[in-house]
Amino acid sequence: MNNQRQIIRFAIAAVIIVGTVTYLAISGANAGKSYYCTIAEMHGMGDKAYSRSLRVAGNVKPGSIHRMGPRADFILLEQGKELPVNYIGSEPPPDTFKDDAQALAMGRLGRDGVFHANQLQAKCASKYAPADPKKQAIKPATAAAMIATPTH
Repeated sequence: MNNQRQIIRFAIAAVIIVGTVTYLAISGANAGKSYYCTIAEMHGMGDKAYSRSLRVAGNVKPGSIHRMGPRADFILLEQGKELPVNYIGSEPPPDTFKDDAQALAMGRLGRDGVFHANQLQAKCASKYAPADPKKQAIKPATAAAMIATPTH
């Protein structure tokens, strides 16, 4: 009888521990999720856009960046749509965060229509873009020969 009670207590404790660990794993995974969407998709989400953690990409509108230490306000452009972004992070925006740079903002959309980002990634499109094949097709010697060749 005493041995049977110990087995039951052990089984109950094991079920509670496994249940707790499973709950924490699932809730932690759900909390870390963020949905990637375009600006147009985000506006089409309705009220869901206000309750989800989102990742939104676009190009930084020239002249819209206002930096204040680790904070920055700017506008993202994507397919003719604009999204005002308020970034407040633990670190200042990266060096590649400039006008016309591609940026990825992670955070939440506020009811005020401003995207409140807590993470920001940026890359300068011209710095990482592949070389233009048309420009590489004309070699300096060929270009000089074309200039020296008279046309009639």
